[in-house]
Amino acid sequence: MTQDELNVAVSLKRGLWPRIGLDRVRLIEAVDELGSITAAAKRLGLSYKGAWDIVQALNNLFATPLIEAAPGGKSGGEARATDRGREVVAAFRRVQEDIDAAVAKLEANLSGEAARDLFWSLGMKTSARNALRGEVSRITEGAVNSEVGLKVADGVELTAILTRRSVDDLGLAVGKPAIALIKSSFVLLAKGEGLRTSARNQIAGEVTSREDGAVSSEIALAIGGGKTLTAMITLESAAALEIDVGDRVTALIKASHLILAVE
Repeated sequence: MTQDELNVAVSLKRGLWPRIGLDRVRLIEAVDELGSITAAAKRLGLSYKGAWDIVQALNNLFATPLIEAAPGGKSGGEARATDRGREVVAAFRRVQEDIDAAVAKLEANLSGEAARDLFWSLGMKTSARNALRGEVSRITEGAVNSEVGLKVADGVELTAILTRRSVDDLGLAVGKPAIALIKSSFVLLAKGEGLRTSARNQIAGEVTSREDGAVSSEIALAIGGGKTLTAMITLESAAALEIDVGDRVTALIKASHLILAVE
């Protein structure tokens, strides 16, 4: 392939839903072939953490997990693509083949610059570490604000507070899909049961990874249904709570810290 030859990498998305691109599809394929996220990451030139982040993001954005994995750290753990994951890969590859054929025809009639303009990427980007897909389970209207429940997994419901106008503008209704965007710094962690706190969301989970930096620790929690919630807390707090992989902890999130996005 020459530098000026038109090349299109398919990135599938709808509305504001985050994209599914070739990089993520290749990871699903590699995990399914090699049976290990560690091995797949090495083949694709990714860090172990980078690969795990992609796996968690994919599983969070689909109703059922695309990859089932047992965290094994950098030494490796068993993993495989689910039937749903293989269906997504097959569908993506069919689209890629059709696009490649169309682009080959298009290239004969357009200059490289015009073709690049035509296929300009409009993918959504967000700084929110957590993007959890779910289904609106309830809407309680108030005089100014409304409380919206979003079921993201069996037994796991998030609560968001939005203005009534935002609910109308987004077209939210019970049964409709939506994505909850949550900054990792908005997720607080606590140990123990029967906690009394003003945080509207109290989500129990199991620690699947802890990555320490100079100042902060990134903690990933499995919250059910293949979904993962990530928190960024201070290193001092992680040490004080003695958080380790396998621990049961509770994530606390204020309802006003959830942003909802729809198609």
